[in-house]
Amino acid sequence: MRLEQDDFRPIGLKISNPVRNLKSKSMISSENRAHFSASCSSLRRSTPFRLAVTFGVLFVVAFIFSGAIIYHILSLGLGRDVDQSLNEMNSLIVSTYEPGDTADLINTLNNYASFQSTSDGLYSLTDASGRKLAGNFAAPRIPNGVYTVTSGDVGLKGHERYRMQVSTVGPYSLVVAENFNDADEMLRIVLVSFEWAAAIVVSTAIGGGVFLAVRAQARLDRVTNTMNDVSHGALDARIPITGNGDDLDTVAIQINAALERLQRLVESMRQVSADIAHDLKTPLNRLRLTLDAAVAENDRRADVSALLDEARNESDRINATFEALLRISQIEAGARKERFQATDLDAVLSVISEVYGDVAEDAQMSLTIAGRAPAVIWGDRDLLTQMIANLVENAINHCPAATGITLSLRRQGDRAILSVVDTGPGIPAAERDKVFRRLYRIDKSRTTPGSGLGLSLVKAIAELHSAEIALADNHPGLRVSIAFPLMPEKS
Repeated sequence: MRLEQDDFRPIGLKISNPVRNLKSKSMISSENRAHFSASCSSLRRSTPFRLAVTFGVLFVVAFIFSGAIIYHILSLGLGRDVDQSLNEMNSLIVSTYEPGDTADLINTLNNYASFQSTSDGLYSLTDASGRKLAGNFAAPRIPNGVYTVTSGDVGLKGHERYRMQVSTVGPYSLVVAENFNDADEMLRIVLVSFEWAAAIVVSTAIGGGVFLAVRAQARLDRVTNTMNDVSHGALDARIPITGNGDDLDTVAIQINAALERLQRLVESMRQVSADIAHDLKTPLNRLRLTLDAAVAENDRRADVSALLDEARNESDRINATFEALLRISQIEAGARKERFQATDLDAVLSVISEVYGDVAEDAQMSLTIAGRAPAVIWGDRDLLTQMIANLVENAINHCPAATGITLSLRRQGDRAILSVVDTGPGIPAAERDKVFRRLYRIDKSRTTPGSGLGLSLVKAIAELHSAEIALADNHPGLRVSIAFPLMPEKS
């Protein structure tokens, strides 16, 4: 039997296609390049990157400008040092001259010239005819003064630069020059050092700018992602806090607080919608049954006035519920803040005591004021009166006979603490947070009159006045405490 090459292929072994693999790798590489290009483009457009680049450029420009000033000042300083050294040397040489005796002058000049080559310094003494008497070069005729010359200017080879002083000593012309080698070398070292420093500064500025920009952009991206999640329904999304306490953390904290409030409001709206659908279904059904009964009685030509009165009363109760809901919404929206003024809570308690004292007696209860204190707050007197009245009515409606209801007002630091206390059955601890929900009623209170909006209205008014409300056990009974911020006392 003849075996073909394919017969040696192991069973189940999959032979890869090189062309397909190459295309796959090319596609992955293209995707990576596209992703990298998009990231770079996004980074370039970001505000942190632009700010980092701007400050980096400003820093580099300031560094270069400062370096140029330093270089210029150093160059001037070195030039002054060369001039001072040249002047001192010239004075020293001139001091060796005496009229009629040039030997010391010539010896001194030759001694200086013997220790230096022309590339380090130039010395020349010539007579009136231009003949060289001493030195290491023959100076051309040059007027007295101080000059900056090159080797070619004085007839020498090379490209050296000199600082030259020409003066007259008796009938002779004295030339003394110092090379700029040391000063130029120092300036070169400074310039090279500055170039390296500039390169390091530029690299650090660019690298640091990109690092800070990427870091800031990452935090901004977290804000963007969080807001995107919220816009898609994830109301529990929050921006991570780094704990640095910087401005981005401050913004994130404020946004998180706003998102927290938004989540509570949305959940409250959902709860209200569910509660309205649940709690108003029964009275609407009662209204429908009453109207159906009135229609049936009317068909029999019977008296339907009692049924119509019952239907009207039921309609009034439903309207009152919706009006209370609307009022709570208006209060939560801050619509009444324009009516705020300085309000004495003690005076409000006096009004409540006078109005509801007889109501409590008719219900075989007692209403007393246990403690009073002057407490002026910034608020709406009518809303505050309604808030305390709701608490008192809540106690009267849900407590048995012989219950004692006590009002009190005290100051604690910069806050006024208003308390409404009763000795009734109280509210179970598990229900205390729920009773502030709209239309919520605990089981034992469903047989008593009310719509379940009284405490919701109380909480809305308290929050409008930046007050904190708390429910606690009175052993027995319920204690409602509301802490209001006091107005600053005028000095």
